[in-house]
Amino acid sequence: MSGARTHRLARPRRARVEARPADGRPLAVDGRAVDAVRESWLVEDRWWNGSPVRRRYWEVVTTCGRNLVVFHDLRGGGWFAQR
Repeated sequence: MSGARTHRLARPRRARVEARPADGRPLAVDGRAVDAVRESWLVEDRWWNGSPVRRRYWEVVTTCGRNLVVFHDLRGGGWFAQR
């Protein structure tokens, strides 16, 4: 396809997430309170090549109306945000 543009996925950035201990549900992201969780899903990938990925993703809406996707790295720890 000549003239076709490619788009890169945004690189995840570290995020400060306050989560509910019982189930990991985000309560606040980078100081913004979470108003609603739209969706949550688990990704387990690359287990066959020695670099496995295991992440719990959350699509949330903050009280200011911002939509965010955050994930908790279940192997390495830490929270990250993606756009």
